Amino acid sequence: MKFCSACGNPVIQRIPEGDSRLRFVCPACQTIHYQNPNMVAGVLATWGSQVLLCRRAIEPRRDFWTLPAGFMENGETLEQAARRETDEEACARVGEASLYQLFDLPHINQVHVFFRAELSDLEFAIGTESLEVRLFEEHEIPWDRLAFRTVAKTLECYYRDRIEQRYPIGHEYVPPMNLASSTPLPRE
Repeated sequence: MKFCSACGNPVIQRIPEGDSRLRFVCPACQTIHYQNPNMVAGVLATWGSQVLLCRRAIEPRRDFWTLPAGFMENGETLEQAARRETDEEACARVGEASLYQLFDLPHINQVHVFFRAELSDLEFAIGTESLEVRLFEEHEIPWDRLAFRTVAKTLECYYRDRIEQRYPIGHEYVPPMNLASSTPLPRE
């Protein structure tokens, strides 16, 4: 950050009084610019034994498959964001949603949250950010073409939990990718 969004003057970095972190502060108007993580909310939408996936029409990871999800907007709850993204990306509606998976990604300043819900009907379609939307049985999922590690982990948890019909809320830290690894994982 170089300039204050409140008055346009150059900002400096310092620890404001009563704080313990380095922040961008405007010396002219004293505005403190807090930078906080972005929340990503989505839905693991199912129909019987099938899972709804969207093939991305936008970067990052264009042409890769994902659960319908995206950045939370101001003024909405996590569940509202997840439902909105499901509607925008797959033109799909879901019934009662349960919090299912939570991922901390501090290396990219994000938190990913996925709800689990049944589709209300089979009236889904390609949304503005999708090239294709379809239901997959477990054996059909394009595991090597999933867009993000958090999507793959959510699906893995779902299929493990589905065996026992018990869906505990999961919480996991996702470290940065190991660039020395011979098999690169999808980036968030």
